[in-house]
Amino acid sequence: MTVKKSGSGGSLQVAWYDLPSERISDYLQWLHGSYLPEVLQHSGILWVAHYKLIKDDETVNRLSEFVGRPPELDSLPAGSEYALLIGAESPHVFFAHDYEAINDQDPVTREMLRLRQGTRVAVCIEQDRVHGPEFETQDANGTPAPAIQLGHFRVRSVEEEFDLAKWYLNYRLPAIASMTGAVGARKFVTIAGWVKHVILYEFVSLDAHKTHFLGHESLAFKEGEWTNKVVTYAAHAPGSPGFGYRIWPEADSTENK
Repeated sequence: MTVKKSGSGGSLQVAWYDLPSERISDYLQWLHGSYLPEVLQHSGILWVAHYKLIKDDETVNRLSEFVGRPPELDSLPAGSEYALLIGAESPHVFFAHDYEAINDQDPVTREMLRLRQGTRVAVCIEQDRVHGPEFETQDANGTPAPAIQLGHFRVRSVEEEFDLAKWYLNYRLPAIASMTGAVGARKFVTIAGWVKHVILYEFVSLDAHKTHFLGHESLAFKEGEWTNKVVTYAAHAPGSPGFGYRIWPEADSTENK
């Protein structure tokens, strides 16, 4: 679906969740065919992107086991199969009564939204972004790329907050800006939600992510590397970092290979 809106959107709402296997088809048909097109027509909404998160990459799975986790991990909602990203002109869009009313407009909508399991939601504002070599492939309205890696976490101290900001500025974001296959990266901080930091890495395909990013990401396992220090003190939410492919708007089949 083509939406005649422009602008990258400096605000983001993310919902992570699971679905009961017996209702996935019904839910996705409703979400993609009815609910999300309606959300896109709402004032202030710039784009929507729905992703299936996958867990079949050895490096990502190893990283998920290696990164820091919060003491209260077991008490947090643990959904990590899907991520729904919505971009807006302002974070206030997501808290307006008329926007919230979309979720309570009829019995079908209420039924379908109740199917979500382990839901976590964060509303964020953009801190920084970089454009990668493949940025020209991005939709004009700012819809994220066909393949993503999505991290969401806190850190433990003020000192680590300063170190993290320096790491993104001086190391990680410049690396993405020159990485083959990268569309770019967007760094967010939350105004509502358990996590404080959200990082969205965008790639033209899952193959590009695996080929060009995961080698860089493997520095997390090397003692003495700055990345190793960062991933050790970060307290990631369940399922973070996660990577996956866009299922709505559907990407060209070649882009997810």
